Amino acid sequence: MESCKKSLEFTIPVEEVQAEINKVALEIQKKARMPGFRPGKVPLSIVRRHYDAEIREKVIEDLGTRHFRRAVERDNLKVVGRPHLHEVHFQEGEPMRLTVHFEVAPEFELKDYRDLEVPYEEPVVTEEDIDRRIESLRETKAEFVNIDPRPVQDGDYAVVSLKSLAGLTGAPIEQDEVTLHIGAEDTLAAFSEHLRGMTPGEEKVITVEYPADYGNERLAGKTVTFQVALKAIRRKELPEVNDEFAQDLGDFKDLAELRQAVRTAIYAERESEAQRKAKEALVDKLVSMHDFPVPEAYLDRQIESQVESYLRVMAAQGVDPKNVRLDWEKIRESQKERAIHDVKAALLLDRIADREAIFATSEEVDREVHRIARQRREPVAAVRMSLEKEGALGRIANNIRTDKTLNFLFENARKVAAR
Repeated sequence: MESCKKSLEFTIPVEEVQAEINKVALEIQKKARMPGFRPGKVPLSIVRRHYDAEIREKVIEDLGTRHFRRAVERDNLKVVGRPHLHEVHFQEGEPMRLTVHFEVAPEFELKDYRDLEVPYEEPVVTEEDIDRRIESLRETKAEFVNIDPRPVQDGDYAVVSLKSLAGLTGAPIEQDEVTLHIGAEDTLAAFSEHLRGMTPGEEKVITVEYPADYGNERLAGKTVTFQVALKAIRRKELPEVNDEFAQDLGDFKDLAELRQAVRTAIYAERESEAQRKAKEALVDKLVSMHDFPVPEAYLDRQIESQVESYLRVMAAQGVDPKNVRLDWEKIRESQKERAIHDVKAALLLDRIADREAIFATSEEVDREVHRIARQRREPVAAVRMSLEKEGALGRIANNIRTDKTLNFLFENARKVAAR
């Protein structure tokens, strides 16, 4: 398998080197300012001596770039990333010798991507599935009703106020109204145990041990003492599942129409997930079918993109990315295999899209811009201007093109039952 890493050696005639030295020296002379001389009038011999390092650097850069570009155009090389000067021999009065290391886009022959076998089964929606979804909808319409004072028992919804007294550093926890479902799986057993038997108006001091994996980091693994006051007991009342319930949920004529809408929604969700898995399997198969090298420049770009996505998620959770210390070498090593897979997948999908003339239409890009505008609750024109400024419209078009290519592969795949 041919590597993406290449190198070119150049020998530049002494006449061309000397001409470039003179040219650069004259350019510097025009801007040079030195005590005792008017601007631009410093003698060339002094400029050559005083700015020797700057002249050498500029000559190497200009001649190296010029000869490298000529070679790239001559040999039709698809260079990726930044070329690096690896070796330079530069002595005035001698030919200059340069060695440039660089990477090129990988060459590969696209294998047959139609009729690929992929596990896929059409989703099935049962009456029990619909019942469970409607029960969830019913829960959203639940009402909590205060009941007459009596001792708290399992199944009750206890309304309490909480104030932490010990066990925490920093400001105490103070919550005026917290509802706890006594005896429920999602209620810490210690709360159910201490509140069971209390009556509204009663107060007590309780101790609660939080598990180490508790969702709130401030409380995880802590033993906290609370002052707790029982304010009320409530019961949950659920609406009856009938035509009126269906009409209350939306534009449904009756319960039968609601059930059909729920069936359609569940089917669409399961179909989307099943197709997503099938498309991932198709991409994995494509990648495994094609063996070609991936340029380091592509890998670095892909890993940087993955890290940026991770930092955006952290920022959305309230973590300042500036406070996140990243060990780039460890990240690169841990993400390398995934990055190789993703880069190869992107190159293959792009080649298939080219061959099948798949592209994003302006109407499809417009629809996505309108969707983003609705999501941001901003005017479409303002969102479009912002996306153009960020250079995001091209990414949107590429994403649409990729999605359409994946749909093409799925439509032309041979679906078989999952084993």
